[in-house]
Amino acid sequence: MKFKKIVVGALALLTATVATACSSNNSSKTSSSTGYTPKKVLNVQFVPSSQASTLEAKAKPLESLLKKELGIPVKVTVSTSNNALVEAMSSHQVDVGFLPPDAYVLAHKRKIADVLLQAERYGYDEPSGKMNKTLMDKYRAMVVVKKGSKIKSWKDLKGKKIAVQESSSTSGYVYPVVELYKKGLNVVKDSTLTQVQGHDQSVLAVYNGDVDAAFVFADARNIAAKDTPQVMKDVVPIYFTKWIPNDTISVRSDMSQAYRTKLKKAFKNLMKTEKGKKIMSSIYSHMGYKDSKDSNFDVIRDYEKTIEKVTK
Repeated sequence: MKFKKIVVGALALLTATVATACSSNNSSKTSSSTGYTPKKVLNVQFVPSSQASTLEAKAKPLESLLKKELGIPVKVTVSTSNNALVEAMSSHQVDVGFLPPDAYVLAHKRKIADVLLQAERYGYDEPSGKMNKTLMDKYRAMVVVKKGSKIKSWKDLKGKKIAVQESSSTSGYVYPVVELYKKGLNVVKDSTLTQVQGHDQSVLAVYNGDVDAAFVFADARNIAAKDTPQVMKDVVPIYFTKWIPNDTISVRSDMSQAYRTKLKKAFKNLMKTEKGKKIMSSIYSHMGYKDSKDSNFDVIRDYEKTIEKVTK
């Protein structure tokens, strides 16, 4: 009789242990429906596509607009880099991140973030850089040089000094590096890459003669032109990459589905107001948001496989 009780007790303990393990293994699935919901404050963070101090000043007014939509205080900050934002989301210091494609793919692979929305921007005519009124959910990277430069094509970039963004930047590093590598030029080994913070600063580095060329998103000249209008004519593109999916609004992977839905509505409503659209246009040239899904970024994963070979 005692032996039977011991066996039954052991089986009960084993069943409980297995159930706990299963619950742990399925935590990522259940979190999407019953997970984290911000109660006291929502932490939103941007990455510095232009000078961080300027960007933060532009982004701060979002706090009051989002508070009206969500009913809780919102804190808006700017990270020092793409990687810093990913780590901040990993440690749950940030709930919502404006992640560019490559940084999003990294965060999703590590089960740190899920895509919520994809940005829409007005397109640009090439090569003039003049904005048109076509809403686009994709963009291109470009290689720019100073007008009159001896660099006429990508082949002339060998041995030259090139301004780039951090290595996780889709348009400021990954796409140009990968595509030139496939064409036969490994700029990582055969050129001098100089990291600059902000695509507008890369354009200005070309304009000022500090570098020979720059990898930037199309068309970053428009940002630099706000302070230095001459760049639109004096800095010219010599190469455009293939299309890149627009950057994301991503959320912590443990955020509840109900709150994700609430955030989607809030950001879309924001873009229906003149003030909200003006703020987001001044920060990232965002003109709208559309629902997105992870598979939209599979093309980024293909480029990542190549970048690993290039940087070995």
